[in-house]
Amino acid sequence: MLGAFRVVVDGRTVPGDAWKRTKAAGLVKILALAEGHRLHRDVVADLLWPDLSAQAAASNLRKAMHFARAALGSSDAVQARGDLLVLLPDAEVSIDAERFEADGRAALASSAGEAEALALYRGDLLPDDRFAVWAEDPRDRLRTLYLRLLKAAARWDDVIKAEPTDEEAHRAIMVRALNAGDRQGAIRQFERLRRRLRADLGVGPGAATVAVYEEAIAEDSGRAENRTRATLARALIALNSGDLIEATSYARRARELAMEANLGREIGEASAVLAIAANMQNRWPEVFEAEFVEFTRDDSARSGYILDAQLCLAEFCLCGPDGHRNIARRVARLRTIAERAGSVRGQAIADLLLGEAALFSGELGDARSLLQSALELHRRAGAPTGEIVTLQRLAEVDLAQDRPEEAARAASRALAAAASTWLEPHLVVRLYGVLAEAARSPAQAVRIIERADAALAGRSVCPPCSMGYQVAAATSYALAGKLDAARRRLANAEQLAGMWPGGPWHAALWEARAVLRRAEGHEDQAIALFREAAASFAELGRRQDEQRCLARAAQRSPMTSGKSLAG
Repeated sequence: MLGAFRVVVDGRTVPGDAWKRTKAAGLVKILALAEGHRLHRDVVADLLWPDLSAQAAASNLRKAMHFARAALGSSDAVQARGDLLVLLPDAEVSIDAERFEADGRAALASSAGEAEALALYRGDLLPDDRFAVWAEDPRDRLRTLYLRLLKAAARWDDVIKAEPTDEEAHRAIMVRALNAGDRQGAIRQFERLRRRLRADLGVGPGAATVAVYEEAIAEDSGRAENRTRATLARALIALNSGDLIEATSYARRARELAMEANLGREIGEASAVLAIAANMQNRWPEVFEAEFVEFTRDDSARSGYILDAQLCLAEFCLCGPDGHRNIARRVARLRTIAERAGSVRGQAIADLLLGEAALFSGELGDARSLLQSALELHRRAGAPTGEIVTLQRLAEVDLAQDRPEEAARAASRALAAAASTWLEPHLVVRLYGVLAEAARSPAQAVRIIERADAALAGRSVCPPCSMGYQVAAATSYALAGKLDAARRRLANAEQLAGMWPGGPWHAALWEARAVLRRAEGHEDQAIALFREAAASFAELGRRQDEQRCLARAAQRSPMTSGKSLAG
């Protein structure tokens, strides 16, 4: 169960092809995880076939029991005792997950035996069933126990391998380095943590970790990069504690230090903190205009980092209620200011934002023209971040005009370049979402999502920027008939949507729910949800999205593609 599903009966390993009937394997797994290896038959049927009627699920359950018995080589392997199904009731059953949990809890209680318990953990529970609802809670519980045991054993490097953003582990390694007289080692570890946390703009190490870092740089605090990073860390602490005035003060100082030392990434990160703090105070549009006017007069590389940070927040705000229309009204004037200043980068950003507003308003001809202009200007300015975002939006225009192959080519070009930018954690996941939407079939979309999951595993990914990817994944899995996976992705997207108070992502969720309901066979519910999505998009001035949802509501049959322009 840990690391893989493997069954041994009387010393004989059950071959993998014996589990061709996946529901038979699912039945055995569910009973193996249940207390006493027994569970009410109705509960089992509902877990395995949540979308079927009770009668149909019961029929399927009888078949699964037959095939499970055949795989295990005994007619008594799965028995029905009243309303309970029991796994191997007359045999001695040993489950590695049970042994690990029992030994692990005993080790924590006695502060002894951690190494022996850890040796039993050969990997996460049933990795091939990562979207199965019934495996989710036990998997999380066992993984949490594994991390607790690693920490109890002070195996901090292994904690980071398992959970790269675990701040306690990074801090412990910093302290270990300091105690060994290795100040540079502590500083390097702090930088590793910062890199891991960069995915989510506005998140940084906590006060306890920053205090260890400041101790590490105490003898060398005059170095510009050390002072900059310490100040930036303090800005993030203040931001996350809600002290926006202090956060702004620290961020301004950090940016000044970074500009003096020509630290591009830190310039961008400090600018992002300033933008986030302004947004939390409902002042971002004014701050964006002021920064745009000031820094478009200077087309240097360091100004590029500042404008990249503002562009990143503009992308977030585009997905707020009425976001694209508000931004379009402001940016039209800023385009003239950039042109008068001779700022190629400023004109590029303005054309990009105006192109996005046109795209979201369904004005596809204007959108393509503006985005093509933005692409040329970003290339002239040597601004890769803006170029990548523009390619993403051009791909979305292609999707809206039913040109999926062109969309896939544009997104693939952008993906190849995104990994080398400082905003890589924000860009890559967005592009994978576009590639999934451009797939020729639901099956191909699922393959793209699976490849993307593998590529993103262990890497930092911005949660807000992953919204489109999660919606695309939920829709793709639903259309492919993988309903458990679709529900899991939809739940992820619903959690992320709380970052916006209304807006297009909430409408996109209505649409994704409708696709799932249709795949589940609940046609009347699906039609109602498509109409709800259309109404929500209409309120936001998203005509293209509104028309797509109305067409889906009228179709009354499974769809073969899903292309959301939510953000």
